[in-house]
Amino acid sequence: MALKAKVLGREALTRRLNELAPAVEKYAAEAKLEIAKEAATRIAAKAPRGATGDYAASIQGARLSDNPDKRQVGVTQTKDKDAAGIFAKFIWRFLEFGTAPHNVAPGGGNISFSGEAHMHPGTAAQPHVFHTWRAYRKAARRKLLAAVNKGVREAQGKR
Repeated sequence: MALKAKVLGREALTRRLNELAPAVEKYAAEAKLEIAKEAATRIAAKAPRGATGDYAASIQGARLSDNPDKRQVGVTQTKDKDAAGIFAKFIWRFLEFGTAPHNVAPGGGNISFSGEAHMHPGTAAQPHVFHTWRAYRKAARRKLLAAVNKGVREAQGKR
């Protein structure tokens, strides 16, 4: 016996899911925001503090739609109106991956530079974002699936 499957787009799939279980989207949206906030808290706890701690304090989880001026890094643009993410100062990538030694004199990055070089020694990587997310990802997935299942159970009248 052959199985047939029809591939639906995201909008059609979401529309069909909302017909079957209207509360799923609401519970999933709440779970996504909760997951982003929890991940941000965990990342901030592992973040380098520096002299002021400003960077660690800047890490927060929020909806993407609430931060339209922020640019997404490492992911494609999403059509999910309830998508959540983690926001931090732009220096996160320099801290996460480190920097190579480089010339910081005015015009020092230019190939025709002829002045006196002022070398920056570079910085060692201080990973705190990706390994923290990888450690939390399984629990985050469980939390999101639990929210979806809650909406489905509610639609079936089992709750």
